[in-house]
Amino acid sequence: QVQLTESGGGLVQAGGSLRLSCEVSGRDLSMYVMGWFRQAPGKERELVTAFTWGAGGTHYADSVKGRFSISRDRAKNTGYLQMNSLKPEDTAVYYCALKFRGSQDWNNFGQGTQVTVSS
Repeated sequence: QVQLTESGGGLVQAGGSLRLSCEVSGRDLSMYVMGWFRQAPGKERELVTAFTWGAGGTHYADSVKGRFSISRDRAKNTGYLQMNSLKPEDTAVYYCALKFRGSQDWNNFGQGTQVTVSS
């Protein structure tokens, strides 16, 4: 059974940085896409970035381009979201997720980690 475990959230001042981790167990990721979503209070969940594990293609939401970057460690089956130049509007619960390549459905989500950016 696949399990996604996020870590690395916390409180940071505006302009600061955080790195989130998503460790995946129970799944060979070579045919999967890993994504990072976020959901702020009162707002819908949005896709921040996605990464095709085997091919390396990436997608970033316009709101985070140039500030966030996604990467992976194949040996650790872990994905990372490096967040720089954080803004108060980046405050949200961040979730990592998986979908099969070519699918539209994100079927597996982690428990989420809180990121709070103070002004």
